Amino acid sequence: MPDPERQGRVLTAVEKTEHDTRLDPPLQGIQRAVHALPLSEEDRDILHGHWLGHPVHPLLVQIPIGTWLSAAVLDLIPGKRRHYAPAMLIATGLGAAAPAALTGWIDWAELRKPQMRVGLVHALVNSTAILLYASSLGARLRGRHLRGRALGYAGLAVVGVGGALGGHLAYRQAAAVNHAEDISVRTEPGWHNLGSPADLPVGKAVRRTVGGTPVVVVREGDGIVHVLADRCSHMAGPLSQGEVRDGCVQCPWHGSVFRLSDGWNVAGPATSPQPVFEIRQIEGQLEARLA
Repeated sequence: MPDPERQGRVLTAVEKTEHDTRLDPPLQGIQRAVHALPLSEEDRDILHGHWLGHPVHPLLVQIPIGTWLSAAVLDLIPGKRRHYAPAMLIATGLGAAAPAALTGWIDWAELRKPQMRVGLVHALVNSTAILLYASSLGARLRGRHLRGRALGYAGLAVVGVGGALGGHLAYRQAAAVNHAEDISVRTEPGWHNLGSPADLPVGKAVRRTVGGTPVVVVREGDGIVHVLADRCSHMAGPLSQGEVRDGCVQCPWHGSVFRLSDGWNVAGPATSPQPVFEIRQIEGQLEARLA
């Protein structure tokens, strides 16, 4: 059985990283550098995974991990003829690591401080693995196959550590997940009163509650009222504090833009649309329910 005390030590060490403010000085500089990359908003949305409906980074990391693991398996097979295939797999993984790292940094720059701290260590660990694999490839090309194998296995071990940190980011810290996914479960069914339309300012975002769920309500100039879940799907930012413009509302935290009419995420970093609520008016009172 797993040792609970050992498991606790591992988790405690990672949680200390979340709160280690000594990591903050480089965070800001790296974040500014990522934001300064010569990429258009459309490019960034592609790298975030807007087109996929969830972050693209986890998809891309499968290539280097898969090729490096395959190289490790082939390295166990005896015979000189097996040297070429592991080297090719390692080279393929190194090439695939570049786009995987780029998408990771693009996502990382839009996280909260505790997530960014763990993400920075995650990136440093993975960078160490890349250096080990590059050294392994270089050793193999020089005919030093035993050294190449040793460096390859060291790289695979370090990749495992990086993967564990990535899992902590995703599953423990909920980085880059859909923070509005549970709206349908938490919202009480049926119609719920929102008050009089006259109480809503035109063109401004207002926070209300529908069935126990915080929502953002926007009344347009033509009298049409839109209601979306208030908690941004990207990082749970309050949309009711955001700016309303051109039929959309923009999250004040990381700039995700959602269309008021149907909740569609027009621009990232959000990769998931916002839950939308239906509206009706009865005897001068607005009522809303989850669509």
